[in-house]
Amino acid sequence: MRDGYNEAPVNPLPPVVWLLILPIAAMEIALNAGAYGLAGGQLGVGWRSDALQRFALSPEMLDQMLTTGQFNADYAMRFVTYPVVHGNLTHALMAAVFILALGKFVGEVYRAWAVLAVFFGAVIVGGVAYSLVPGLRFPLYGAYPGAYGLIGAFTFIIWARLGAAHENRARAFTLIGFLLGIQLLFGAIFGGAPDWIADLAGFATGFALSFVVGPGGPAHLLRLIRQR
Repeated sequence: MRDGYNEAPVNPLPPVVWLLILPIAAMEIALNAGAYGLAGGQLGVGWRSDALQRFALSPEMLDQMLTTGQFNADYAMRFVTYPVVHGNLTHALMAAVFILALGKFVGEVYRAWAVLAVFFGAVIVGGVAYSLVPGLRFPLYGAYPGAYGLIGAFTFIIWARLGAAHENRARAFTLIGFLLGIQLLFGAIFGGAPDWIADLAGFATGFALSFVVGPGGPAHLLRLIRQR
């Protein structure tokens, strides 16, 4: 028997990536079933709007909690639920592609808990950063801030490898520069909510957290500080 004959033609996804993708997929299947009349009858058409009302994050929620000094459990939960619901199927598919591709790469290097920390850390910080921008009224929804957190972790891995090879580390930031450039261009042409703020905050969070949760952890960070 030839070596590798029984190997899978495609490397399987780390289980933690499925953990991130399945809630998004389940939500999108349900919402599209309602939209196309396959479930929910006449009420199914409005399921996406209802889901956005229940799960999306309004910037006013954080402002209200800070102004009144009162904790609101529903508002606080929005900082981790908004990635589950998307504006449409295309929006969800694009987010899923990023999570699958970057999650697989990062998940093969990081432990499962570290991938979750990067994703949800980026989601939370992205939501807070978006909410702190004065004058915003557009709700935040979709998994892009979490996906950008994974891009931050991916960038960290490439950055560390380039450093180990004594090559130009700035090359590691090519992907994020390209993606943000595209987002800003589309925003300037078509308008819409400035959700790139949450995405950029998510990227920065994923990159920064990688110094702590990535391979080597805090010891790696201390070595970098000492080298300075």
